Amino acid sequence: MSEVKVNKISPRTNCGTVTVGDSGDSVAVSAGVPVTVNNNLTVSGDLKSAALKAADGGVIISQSGTAITIGASGDTISLASGASQTGFGRTGTVDWQTTPKTATFTAVNGEGYFINQSSAITANLPAGSAGAIVAFSDYARNFATYNLTISPNGSEKIGGQANDAILNINGQAATFVYVDSTKGWINVQNAEDTETGLVPAFVAASGGNSCAVSGDFKYHIFTGPGTFTVSNAGNSAGSNTVSYMVVAGGGGGGGSAATPNDAGTSGGGAGGFRESKAASDSYTASPLNATSGPTYNLPVSAQGYPIAVGGGGAGTSSSAAGSKGTNSSFSTITSAGGGGGGGYQVPEGQACRPIAALQGGSGGGGGTYQNSPGQSGSGTGNQPPVSPPQGNDGGNGTGGRGGAGGGGAGAVGTNGSPSNAGAGGNGVASEITASPVTRGGGGGGATMPGTAAPGGTGGGGNGSNTPGGSSAGTANTGGGGAGGGKTNANDSATGKAGGSGIVVIRYKFQ
Repeated sequence: MSEVKVNKISPRTNCGTVTVGDSGDSVAVSAGVPVTVNNNLTVSGDLKSAALKAADGGVIISQSGTAITIGASGDTISLASGASQTGFGRTGTVDWQTTPKTATFTAVNGEGYFINQSSAITANLPAGSAGAIVAFSDYARNFATYNLTISPNGSEKIGGQANDAILNINGQAATFVYVDSTKGWINVQNAEDTETGLVPAFVAASGGNSCAVSGDFKYHIFTGPGTFTVSNAGNSAGSNTVSYMVVAGGGGGGGSAATPNDAGTSGGGAGGFRESKAASDSYTASPLNATSGPTYNLPVSAQGYPIAVGGGGAGTSSSAAGSKGTNSSFSTITSAGGGGGGGYQVPEGQACRPIAALQGGSGGGGGTYQNSPGQSGSGTGNQPPVSPPQGNDGGNGTGGRGGAGGGGAGAVGTNGSPSNAGAGGNGVASEITASPVTRGGGGGGATMPGTAAPGGTGGGGNGSNTPGGSSAGTANTGGGGAGGGKTNANDSATGKAGGSGIVVIRYKFQ
């Protein structure tokens, strides 16, 4: 075979067109010989490459009229790393952004967003254009607590209404497409992940007087009765257990009617304190934290759990012990109300005598009387018995003028003495609400005359040696109320009320 080599092909016809070969010929470029196109490349038929698989005929691009096809059946069209596309349009899908949104933001056409907020936030829609699409999904399963507001651009509409859309169902996901100015954005897909048969890995719940987030954990605070409603129980691979703190109402302080003799009244015991930190949790719990047994790692199911929050027991102004606080409860956990503090009695025509304290979560302090030597009437704590103990005994009345302190969640009440009252037992601190708070202090004893005593740390009321000078237990601590003070023998001594209890439930939600 001979070769023909030329530097240039001419003449050219048809305004610069060079024709190589005749009809039916195959024109080939030798291997290794580059082909360079300095300007535009015009192809009248298909553009092909031997590098593509034989099944598609080597077609890269095929044009028929104004329709252009890239690739062939079975091919995968990919963009190079770092390249981007525009103008291809969408067919009902979005590109999901994998960094969850935690605060108010403006959405971009063609994007989907996972929402992981700890407060209610707003997603502002982009300006509407036909076919624009955005989507949102509840990453943390807490839309019921922290709503997502979808806000249209300017005067544009959502579903034909010039109003915001609210996503408020846990696990909800929604996709919006802009159609026209009449309807604006239309929700074309609205679902909950439970509808797909998937079981979310974490607990989702509502209820309480307040709710807050600490890292991956959420806690609900009940300062009064209510319902802890579990909408999803999670699973063992994530978390289906809860931490809890259940504190009952504190006992009221003891009192007495007027008497011609010196005596002291005693503080009420703290409400029972029960706590258990779930295995998945990491906060610093109190020393009463249950780490084993049936009360540890408490599982929940999808249902409503009634919550009881005990009130503080009333103090007394008569010759009687203060009233016992009322119980608090959640699920299988019940904490007993604190025992009332003792006082003293002057029966008509009978000798004066001390009045014993009452038992409870923590026991009240024992009553005392000047002419009644020896120990008298301390209230027993941890009644009924549970493990770990929910409280401690009250102090003893030892005769004389000093009333005893009520027992606290962390310590026994201090005994009274002939001259001075005993302090309430201290409570315990827990970080279940994200920062350390001490609760469950016993009420302080009162005296006439002599030195009154303070309540225990964690809400115990302070005793006094003056009428009306004693204080009640602090609300929502389960603190015991102080015994009633008096200045002289003819004053009546009025004990103070115990503080109300509290229930806190905490769980991993993401």
